[in-house]
Amino acid sequence: MSSAQHPHKKTPIEKLVDPIQSFIQLEKSGGIVLGISVLIALVLANSGWADIYHHFLEYTLGFQWNGDTYFEFNLHHWINDGLMAVFFFVVGLELKREIIAGELSNPRNAILPIGAALGGMVVPALIYVALNPSGEASSGWGIPMATDIAFALGVLHLLGRRIPLSLKIFLTALAIVDDLGAVMVIAFFYTSEISFWHLLIGSLVLLTMYAGNKLGVRSIFFYAILGIGGVWSTFLLSGVHATIASVLVAFTIPADVKIKEHLFIDKIQRYLDRFRNIDPTEHKPTLTGEQLHVIEKIQVATVAATPPLQRLEHSMHPFVTFVIIPIFAIANAGVSLNIDLDNLFSTNVALGIAAGLLIGKLVGVVCFSLLLIKLKISTFPEGMNVQNLVGVGLLAAIGFTMSLFITSLAFSNEAHITQAKIGIFAASILAGVAGYIVLSRQSKKQTATS
Repeated sequence: MSSAQHPHKKTPIEKLVDPIQSFIQLEKSGGIVLGISVLIALVLANSGWADIYHHFLEYTLGFQWNGDTYFEFNLHHWINDGLMAVFFFVVGLELKREIIAGELSNPRNAILPIGAALGGMVVPALIYVALNPSGEASSGWGIPMATDIAFALGVLHLLGRRIPLSLKIFLTALAIVDDLGAVMVIAFFYTSEISFWHLLIGSLVLLTMYAGNKLGVRSIFFYAILGIGGVWSTFLLSGVHATIASVLVAFTIPADVKIKEHLFIDKIQRYLDRFRNIDPTEHKPTLTGEQLHVIEKIQVATVAATPPLQRLEHSMHPFVTFVIIPIFAIANAGVSLNIDLDNLFSTNVALGIAAGLLIGKLVGVVCFSLLLIKLKISTFPEGMNVQNLVGVGLLAAIGFTMSLFITSLAFSNEAHITQAKIGIFAASILAGVAGYIVLSRQSKKQTATS
């Protein structure tokens, strides 16, 4: 009888896990989980658990060796410099993949999202600086430059197939360039005093990893040990933000394959033929030794045909999306809503961030894009027009994760941190709702005329 006549009966654990896996595979799931995490943080910070919530994040962790303590930081610091380093590592993997073989690999296709991203970074920063020209408040200019790719794409995917694929690709490329801009801003403007001795050691380890790539080293453990033990730790001690180390480490991961696609297909076909011709162990749940040997060969060939960069990105992306970013949001989005309006507007921090995100992102993305098109340097992708460009500009103003992260680097004053978070929340929520409405109306118009 065929396998179709005897369908696989799901085990109890499969019945439990399958719906979770289906949810994880949805493109909008990351935005949904992030939104829930932000709500949890706000509830904790505005409930009777507020003191416990804040004190828990102040617990100190470190390592002791011969009576000396190393890497002694509070839990909040470990989340922002440790867990977020993993987030930035995956960002680095995505950046490298896009530059090598993605939307940013073709200069003609990349010009428009790069220009839009630059406009979406420059104009918000200028608006913020105009409202906060001096004092400690002025250091927050990098906060409204950021776009939260998970939230932005989450809102876009809520519209489903009504949105042209070109729009999703454009927003993804824009957000990736935006991430690269944020990384450079952090590297050059949000670092403390630099220890050149630690930076030199980290750079030498980084060169060793690069040499390993060129020599053909494909072991994930090689890059993990040197990346964490060498580059990340020394950059953390050097004063250069450790997230920069993560992006640099990601760029040393090999992106080539050991065997080409046609050779892989031939190999797998031969192995499948061998497997098919092996006498099976009738009525036994186990395989023969020969069958196991063929399966191992298939696994080895599959690994050789998959770039380590994509293997890492694929395996780590769910962990980052559903573990690291939610933990970061819970640790950083907790702000008391019992705010004195006089204190909230005692500086222009909240106003600068909200105006930078809502107005600056929209104006920067739309105007820079239209300028490139007007000058005939670039053209609209198929299915894209001014109306849905405005919608994308609004979605680009959703700045949760990266904006909150830069806030933790820009300010030490609790009042400024609270003002910044309120500005981020207000602008991001308004931008998400407005972007959804604009794109939804535009998609209905296109459906009606088609």
